[in-house]
Amino acid sequence: MNKKNIDISNYKIAIVHDWLVTNAGAEKVLKSILDIFPEADIFSLVDFLNDKDRKNILKGKYSKTSFIQKLPFSKNKFRNYLPLFPLAIESLNLKEYDLIISSSWAVAKGIKKDKNQLHICYCYTPIRYAWDLYDEYTKNLKQPKKALVQFTLKYIRNWDIKTLDRVDYFIADSIFVQERIKRIYKKESKVIYPPVNIDKFLIKEKKDNFYLTASRLVSYKKTKLIVEAFNKMPDKKLVVIGDGEEYDNIKLIAKENIQLLGYQSDTTLIKYMQNACAFVYAAVEDFGIVPIEAMCCGTPVIALNKGGTAETVIDKETGIHFSKQRENSIIDAIKKFEEITFNHKNISNQMKKYSDNRFKKEFLNFIISKLDKEIT
Repeated sequence: MNKKNIDISNYKIAIVHDWLVTNAGAEKVLKSILDIFPEADIFSLVDFLNDKDRKNILKGKYSKTSFIQKLPFSKNKFRNYLPLFPLAIESLNLKEYDLIISSSWAVAKGIKKDKNQLHICYCYTPIRYAWDLYDEYTKNLKQPKKALVQFTLKYIRNWDIKTLDRVDYFIADSIFVQERIKRIYKKESKVIYPPVNIDKFLIKEKKDNFYLTASRLVSYKKTKLIVEAFNKMPDKKLVVIGDGEEYDNIKLIAKENIQLLGYQSDTTLIKYMQNACAFVYAAVEDFGIVPIEAMCCGTPVIALNKGGTAETVIDKETGIHFSKQRENSIIDAIKKFEEITFNHKNISNQMKKYSDNRFKKEFLNFIISKLDKEIT
């Protein structure tokens, strides 16, 4: 059967997203998937989106949620129910659907299916805290909590492997994640980079004399490390945008050359991205949409040469790489950056390959090709 003969509207489609509580990178991908399949039904462990994010991501729709939605304190503490996540995702009934698309970085990929259903997983990463970040999540815990967390994560890990046969095809959001899927799951995958709203983050060629970093202020993002590096460079100004559990600790150590702005709207964030001389990023990201957004603005990115930013930042052309998550590595990268004159138009133009239209085309073509294969 020719792929062009497949009418996607003939298929009843379910989209499974781990949880819906904020508008972050995975939710931007979800929005684009829903643009492709507007009639699809949405499932998630919990759905606590505010009205603005619901309208933006889900076009005002509500997802069908698991029993965790109704458990005590779930709105703010649903992550405490981690041991129940496998049972919760398996409790969702998707028997009436032909095609299941999971948008998964945790347990969505473990949704139950039967042999007549096709399940395609867009994988942001195998469960981060059960695999690559297991030691980081457990090393500072004290007993007996440490033993409980270790037991839970090992249970999650075993369940994660046992449910692999529920996925027919994997899509990875980067080469870095593709390699992780191969190493952990022993599965092949197709790389389709996430969508970036390149039309929203417009170029500005004239830059001001300050550096910018922006992210959720949590441990693995390494924002504190960036601040500590700039503490040793008092002549250089750093602006930090974002909020999270590390905000108070960062505020305590930040010197006068560092300005913490907390959470800011997209409009304000874009303004700072457009005006910053460079964007600094130290996290090991699966892909990393925010650095792409900065480069759309023509702003060079100083980033770790590992994970997604190793793929998306071209050293000495669209930014500068540093090799280790250490203060001195960041300081040396800043020095290298200041020795180079960057072409802001070239940086911005190179980001067009991450456009939303490109993602939708590649994603739909992949879905249709697999439906075609199943039919033939």
